[in-house]
Amino acid sequence: MSRFPGFSSPFLLGFDEIERVLDRVSKAASDGYPPYNIERISGEGLARDVLRITLAVAGFTRDQLDVTLEDSQLVIRGRQCEDDRPRQFLHRGIAARQFQRVFVLAEGIEVAGAELKDGLLAIDLARPEPERIVRRIDIAAGD
Repeated sequence: MSRFPGFSSPFLLGFDEIERVLDRVSKAASDGYPPYNIERISGEGLARDVLRITLAVAGFTRDQLDVTLEDSQLVIRGRQCEDDRPRQFLHRGIAARQFQRVFVLAEGIEVAGAELKDGLLAIDLARPEPERIVRRIDIAAGD
């Protein structure tokens, strides 16, 4: 595993998991299929900001797509069945392959829902409201 120099500081204690996540994300970022967008949606009627991941999944049906949450990772898989009909393509520009796209989610991020419409799979993520917690630590006498 490559070391990130920022996490070697003695003031950053317990951030080993973040370093592992960054390493995992950097390896997974090389595949560009399917293309996707990530946008922040805010507006009237929304209690808090929502993040929306939109994947271009043209040619996939709802039954061929699988969206799961596995150990703080959003995993999107697509599997197309082979067509039994004999076809002769003059040009094949539409990809017909399986894929897996993984997004690492911060602690507390909730998946609000998913929708497939017009060849686009939209997954909404709710960002939790941060709670500010102040806790007083008693100092014991060392006598």
